[in-house]
Amino acid sequence: MRTLWLSLLLSAALAAVSGQSLAGETRAAQILDRFEHANQWRDHVMIAAHRAGSMQAGKTLYAENSLAAVEGSIAIGAEIVEVDVRRAKDGEFVIMHDSWLDRTTNCKGEVVKYTLAELKKCRLVIEGTGVVTNETVSTLREMLLATRDRILINLDNKLEVTDLPGMIAEARDLGMADQVIVKENLWNRQRIDAASAALAKAGGGFQFMPILADDAVHDATFAGEVDKAFAPRAIELINWRNGAETLTSTGGPLFSNHMRAEAARGDWHLWADTYAIVNKPGGFLAGGRGDELAVAASLPREAWGFWVDHGATIIQTDEPKAAIEWLAANGYRVPYTTDIKQAEPAHTASIN
Repeated sequence: MRTLWLSLLLSAALAAVSGQSLAGETRAAQILDRFEHANQWRDHVMIAAHRAGSMQAGKTLYAENSLAAVEGSIAIGAEIVEVDVRRAKDGEFVIMHDSWLDRTTNCKGEVVKYTLAELKKCRLVIEGTGVVTNETVSTLREMLLATRDRILINLDNKLEVTDLPGMIAEARDLGMADQVIVKENLWNRQRIDAASAALAKAGGGFQFMPILADDAVHDATFAGEVDKAFAPRAIELINWRNGAETLTSTGGPLFSNHMRAEAARGDWHLWADTYAIVNKPGGFLAGGRGDELAVAASLPREAWGFWVDHGATIIQTDEPKAAIEWLAANGYRVPYTTDIKQAEPAHTASIN
């Protein structure tokens, strides 16, 4: 009888702990589970919002790489925000895509020639309308605090590979290193070795995503080498489109059957980029099948649907809201245990 009572008490305790864990699971933890277990979630397509999700709707909603854009991306249910990291004159990591301030702020000149205090006097500009916001240039730490426990954050390193350990250290200091995805372009053994050395200095506990582009990587064999070196949970694959090319009909060498087999064996996601590049042909990173085709031409199946059919389970886009709505309507999104769009902010940073 004593044994029976102990068993019942233990079962009750475990059930209580399990219930607390489920109830207390953060939005980021649910997303991270799907990111880390690609093979279990190949029927769900995750969305990464390019430059925090600021580029949609003709760049009229938010300032680029802003905290307001992050809030908007969380509200629509995106799983990842991509932001760009540079350094101020005094060495602080700041969030800025261009090396110059002219396009995205009301200041002029190179980012690296401004101290953080000086950058904090600049105001971000909504590019599509020219409206000057009350939001200043964010530090990496401020951006990390805005995303912590709410959404994964993809850091696009505009510096050197040797700067990655410093970025990871800031995330680790906030207890959120596992919610950070850092990435680097890889195209040969030397680049693998350089990235390996830098990442070794960063310690563990974060996500590293290699980037492979089909101008240098022509088959899936190199992806197998990358998998052995890093055991990534996702690999970003770029299908370049030259100006005169027609729309890709196959997805190119990086979206081949061999690549999909490598992804399944390695349990990692194929990440496709459909966002636009200024002054480049539409869908420049996606064999012509980019956001312009999906939205401006109203052919989402020929863009987002094409990449899903060719194995992509993460899409980085300038149109996260439209992409999520189309994917959900066509059976490519699996609901989360709880509605992740309703997660409460885990920070107090102003987004005015």
